[in-house]
Amino acid sequence: MADGPGFRTAIYCAGCKHACKGCHNPESWDFKAGRWMDVEELLEVIKSDDLSDVSFSGGDPFYQVEAFTELARRIKEETHKTIWCWTGFTLEEIQASAQLSQLLPYLDVLVDGPFILEQRDTDLLFRGSPNQRIIYLHGKPPEDDIPGTVALEPLR
Repeated sequence: MADGPGFRTAIYCAGCKHACKGCHNPESWDFKAGRWMDVEELLEVIKSDDLSDVSFSGGDPFYQVEAFTELARRIKEETHKTIWCWTGFTLEEIQASAQLSQLLPYLDVLVDGPFILEQRDTDLLFRGSPNQRIIYLHGKPPEDDIPGTVALEPLR
C-alpha cells in the first residue's frame, strides 16, 4: 500500500543512474541485481491477482523502457488495472525523449523527479520529497484528495 493507493502488485526493477542521496532502495541501482523475468512471466503474476492494481518502481523503470512499455501495453490490453510508475526523471525530461516517452500512454499516474534528501518529508503520500509530483497523465481526477497531485489534459 506504500506503492500507490489500495492493493498493488509492485514490480521493482534493477538499475538506476540517478543515485539520489538517501534513496530508500540503493540496492536497486545495480543493473545486474535481482533476477531476470520476461514480460510473460510478469504478466502472469499481475493477472493472478484480480484485486490488485500495478506499480512500477525500482531502480528506475525508464532505464528498461522498452520492456516496461511492452508490459504496460499488455496490462492495459488484457486487464482493467491501473498503473502507477515512479521515476527519477521529470515528466518534461521524459516527454523530450522519443525513447522514454513511449511508456507514458500506458501509465495512469507518474510520480516523477529525483528524491532530494534535504527536502525529505515523511508526511507526504507516495513520495519522499515535495519536488516529486504525482501526475495523473490522462486528466482523470485523483481517487483520493492527495496533496501534490497534478491532473494533465489527456496525452496524445
